[in-house]
Amino acid sequence: MSEITNVNVSEEVLEDFEDIYESPSDCHRAAAYHFRQAAKQQDLAAQACDNANQDEADLHAFNAYRHQLNAIQYAEMAVMDVQGEDETEEE
Repeated sequence: MSEITNVNVSEEVLEDFEDIYESPSDCHRAAAYHFRQAAKQQDLAAQACDNANQDEADLHAFNAYRHQLNAIQYAEMAVMDVQGEDETEEE
């Protein structure tokens, strides 16, 4: 297995990524979506527990955790974007 030692990210790739979430409100919406998905997965985990299906409960709990992490990251991105805008306005 080879190890990647140098990865260059082109300006074009960065611009494409920035276009996906252009504003803090987009990030807030993405965070809300992932929090809703996390809640749904937690409900499914609870149902699986009620049905004594531990493997399914574990899978849904793991999916909920991943959605929660994504939600928190998007929420933090929204805050950082707003703080960045505030800093730019002050200069």
